[in-house]
Amino acid sequence: MEDEKRVDSLQASFEGIYMDYSRQNVTAKTMELLMDLAEEARVLDKFKEMAQGKKINSTEGRAVMHMALRADKGDPFSVDGKDVVGPVHEVLGKIKAFSDKVRSGAHKGATGKALTNVVAVGIGGSYLGAEFVAEALSTGPAAEGAKGRTLRFLANVDPVAVERSLRGLDPETTLVVVISKTFTTAETMLNARTLRKWIVDALGEKAVPLHMIACSATPDKVKDFGIDVNNMFTFWNWVGGRYSVSSAVGVMPLSLHYGFETIQQFLKGARSVDRHLLTAPPRKNLPLLMGLLGVWNSTFKGHATRAIACYAQSMLKFAPHIQQVDMESNGKSVAIDGTKLPFETGEINFGEPGTNGQHSFYQLFHQGRVVPMDFIGFIKSNFPIDNTKIGEVVTNHDELMSNFFAQPDALAYGKGPEELKKEVSANCGNTSLHSVSDHTASFCALLCLGQQNDSNAPHLLSGNP
Repeated sequence: MEDEKRVDSLQASFEGIYMDYSRQNVTAKTMELLMDLAEEARVLDKFKEMAQGKKINSTEGRAVMHMALRADKGDPFSVDGKDVVGPVHEVLGKIKAFSDKVRSGAHKGATGKALTNVVAVGIGGSYLGAEFVAEALSTGPAAEGAKGRTLRFLANVDPVAVERSLRGLDPETTLVVVISKTFTTAETMLNARTLRKWIVDALGEKAVPLHMIACSATPDKVKDFGIDVNNMFTFWNWVGGRYSVSSAVGVMPLSLHYGFETIQQFLKGARSVDRHLLTAPPRKNLPLLMGLLGVWNSTFKGHATRAIACYAQSMLKFAPHIQQVDMESNGKSVAIDGTKLPFETGEINFGEPGTNGQHSFYQLFHQGRVVPMDFIGFIKSNFPIDNTKIGEVVTNHDELMSNFFAQPDALAYGKGPEELKKEVSANCGNTSLHSVSDHTASFCALLCLGQQNDSNAPHLLSGNP
């Protein structure tokens, strides 16, 4: 892999995101064959069919239209001949109006106090993506919009999780967002009833419509629960749970916390990746390249795991979200025609922010198993600290990024010193993704790259996306 010419041919970029896959265990011929596989499987054509509203989820007879959730007004997305972008923007307008009222204090709680605390109740795709974005924005410029506000997520039915989500909160100033498409998800509804009792015990039954709202597609059940259906923010059966962060599921709690204008930038970043996926040529198409490399490592090379190393503390919740997106999308051993696939599919995903992971599980990679990795980093920090003024040789961010650039080389090329016990194995293939700075659109573009990347494998391996 130590061939300087590789970097020129095994790299791609898009709107400030640079992808270097020259350290992957591939040759030019490998990539040529993988491109042939993508063409034979009609991967990019299938993404275009997805955008056209074709029911590519054939087992459930559903369209897969998460790209419509971040489309511009007038973009041609339809299902069964009916425009879906108009309804999406109607819901976005409703979210903006409501979140603005809450943030301005126009929508008050039962005792007349402003609602400054939000608890979002959901599980799986109903919280993982939103939690990632909330964490990612919490230390950047967007954090200014959240001053004096609290956003927490409640997913687990463990009573400790309930206690932690409510600790220090006052029912008088708390708004609960119940997130469930069907309003029947067992864990979510048990937690919702628990929080409903918390509100009623403190403020009375009349407080429920003022302190609880819903993201759901079942108004009857929402009404029966005691929530005002005017405060129900809908999404559709063509929104898969793992992709729902850009629907009301994510946009509602995030807008309440950061403001709708900030979340518009989030949607803009996702939209740019969608357009790149649909229009970029195959060899420069980042989601396609990432998907091909994932299939190469897992199905062809037999590596069952993938590590995600984000050298940015703001990306703390990225790996857990991608775990769900990838392992739910690709955790299927049956082809779309119902026959059992003759090979293993999917990867086991895990990760930890660098440099924490280096002191946790990298030892196994350096001297044990081959585990393909994705490295993610940012050239600039939102919080630069100039330690050189106090005699340090490097700044915190320079130290972080030195590791970001050094670890991929060490894993790919290895080191063979005199003592075997100090030997560092080679050929641990990896991809590096880096952007200039960790701003809202960059976070969202990286999130969307992860989502669209993980949609490739089902198309390549005849699975159900």
